[in-house]
Amino acid sequence: MKKNNVKIGVVGLGYVGIPLAIMFDSKYEVIGFDLDSNKIGMYKNGIDVTREVGDEKIRQSEIKFTDNEKELSICDVLIVAVPTPVDDNKNPDLQPVIGASQTIGRNMKKGAIVIYESTVYPGLTEEICKPVLEENSNMKCGEEFKIAYSPERVNPGDKVHRVENITKIVSGMDDETLEKVAKLYESVLENGVYRASSIKVAEAAKVIENSQRDVNIAFANEVAIMCNKLGIDTNDVLDAASSKWNFLNFRPGLVGGHCIGIDPYYLIKKSEELGYKPRILTSARDVNESISGFIVQNIIDKLVSRGIKPEEAKVQILGVTFKENVNDTRNSKVIDIIKQLKEAKVQVFARDCYVSKEEIEKHYNIEIDENKDNELVDILVVAVAHDEYRKLSATQLNEMLNSTKILFDIKNIYKPEILEKEGIEYWRL
Repeated sequence: MKKNNVKIGVVGLGYVGIPLAIMFDSKYEVIGFDLDSNKIGMYKNGIDVTREVGDEKIRQSEIKFTDNEKELSICDVLIVAVPTPVDDNKNPDLQPVIGASQTIGRNMKKGAIVIYESTVYPGLTEEICKPVLEENSNMKCGEEFKIAYSPERVNPGDKVHRVENITKIVSGMDDETLEKVAKLYESVLENGVYRASSIKVAEAAKVIENSQRDVNIAFANEVAIMCNKLGIDTNDVLDAASSKWNFLNFRPGLVGGHCIGIDPYYLIKKSEELGYKPRILTSARDVNESISGFIVQNIIDKLVSRGIKPEEAKVQILGVTFKENVNDTRNSKVIDIIKQLKEAKVQVFARDCYVSKEEIEKHYNIEIDENKDNELVDILVVAVAHDEYRKLSATQLNEMLNSTKILFDIKNIYKPEILEKEGIEYWRL
């Protein structure tokens, strides 16, 4: 596949889609499609909504950004990079991927290859997406178009492991499709591809990648809860255990975002449909979902131990995104902490250097108090390890606290001994 010989359409221009579009733009004509007209407008003006690739690369690219689905009709390859969330009952919400398949089906030309990058359960591409493509295109899969799967491995905010320099899993509905897709990705990747034996194998490989991390973090979180009960420091325990060569040094923390905290539910749901309830995955999800409540209970306990009624307390939270140095608040467990504190009648101030108060309130339908007068608070909770917060000195942290002087370090970014010299009582997972 020579330069400009293949036209590529990327459907969904978020944290997965925009780095992908930029990567392919180096060698191919790329059409970037998204339903969000405001997002398309910002891309056209050279603004990277995700902050994943930067404004300069958006401005320098030759990507044709559009919200007009008919523009996709010239594409030889169509790549689906839409979210795969869960609903309020933790069941897979397939509407985004089904909607993208309908859009592609209505506009797909004969001979096109449709590649799914969205994380799904094993079988979804062939069992759900293929029939939707056929119905909306009036074409037969395998005869008039082909399907493939190449799961995304994007790590938002990670400037080292980028889409262009990781090993990419590829798969296809048949050997011919697999080779075409493999060569397409190989033409723009630095570390090449791994050819999976089938689409279902590739789907399974992706979903267990994140599920494995979820299980390991759940174990660390459970260790943290037990250490708290024992009155010993979790990190001291993990540091000691890490002196063994084969100890997996996972650390406790909030598990949010659109991957690790979501993907296991896809595998759980599919497995349950087949008659097996995954015990480890389910338990891991339960543990990780409970950590925000564990943190809140410790905050309340600290207040009560100082003779402060929750309804008279002030708590400042720094950071509300799901991880450091990104503006992504999807499935952020910091929001759960805020909500639970507010339910306990605590006055909660919250801010984030990457996202505005208005954006948070709109997205989560909650009201966040703004500490406009820089009131001193009883407890300071540093919930996200943004670089800006890592740089705060013990003196700067102390200046936010009243005489109660309690700091909750959810991400373990400060040195207890330095804070204690300032008279700050320190708590970490």
